[in-house]
Amino acid sequence: MNTCIPKYIKEKHQGGLLEKIQQASALLTACTLCPRGCKVDRTKGEPGYCTTGEKAVVASFSAHFGEEPQLVGDSGSGTIFFSHCNLKCVFCQNYDISVRGTGQAVEDEQIAGIMLHLQKIGCHNINLVTPTHVVPNILKALDIAVDCGLNLPLVYNCSGYESLETLGILKNIIDIYMPDFKFWDPELSKRYCHAKDYPGTARAAIREMNDQVGDLVVDGEGIACSGLIVRHLVMPGNLDGTYHILKFLKEKVSAHTHVNLMSQYHPMGEANNIKELSRCLRPDEFRRALDMAKQLNLEIIR
Repeated sequence: MNTCIPKYIKEKHQGGLLEKIQQASALLTACTLCPRGCKVDRTKGEPGYCTTGEKAVVASFSAHFGEEPQLVGDSGSGTIFFSHCNLKCVFCQNYDISVRGTGQAVEDEQIAGIMLHLQKIGCHNINLVTPTHVVPNILKALDIAVDCGLNLPLVYNCSGYESLETLGILKNIIDIYMPDFKFWDPELSKRYCHAKDYPGTARAAIREMNDQVGDLVVDGEGIACSGLIVRHLVMPGNLDGTYHILKFLKEKVSAHTHVNLMSQYHPMGEANNIKELSRCLRPDEFRRALDMAKQLNLEIIR
């Protein structure tokens, strides 16, 4: 039985959710939902960098057991994979979804129905994967779903490339932020995701997320109720960047930041065309990354 009281329920009852829907929807007419700032009118079907129009596109949804233990528990994390992406890394492990846009356009009512279905089958949370470019749709769906009894914590599972304005709209809506922090070096982020401003943007975004939700909090069964989890995919030959990211999290975010160091990098998408990305991560590289995290006394998720 869920013992967490999601932030969005109180926000809706106080009238704040409707205001946030209006704020987020207004950004679509000259879209600035993300740091790309394309300023296209998505309400008229004009696609920006994310290649998404007014409707969200969903690739899949399920009780997912491959997420962090604090999200999965016994019954799984209720993941909704949104198609397209505002970052589009050349090595994306979900390349078909994020870059090619595999999926089906859905109405906001359908997203609400998916949320309620995931709750009905026993999931511990609603895990919004790649949600940045469809925040207005998510908020509208949430408004519908709360009226039908939705009461699971909301997870914002993103790339870390977030607008502070959009994050401000999400304050008191999101219970658990789970951003990636991919790169420290602006030149690498320019090369791998065409966003030289990614490192600085991610630093500001993660600090804002932590200000909103704080350190990770779990219930009596070890299931996350609220807080921040940061993911970092350890990349071949980039341990210097890993160290700087971990040091930043320790010193500038929270000494108790929960970090998931991920070892599963392998060439996907266009990575085989880039020499340094065309090999898998070596076990010794990942061991060194773990040693860095241990030396900094960060909370490492296993």
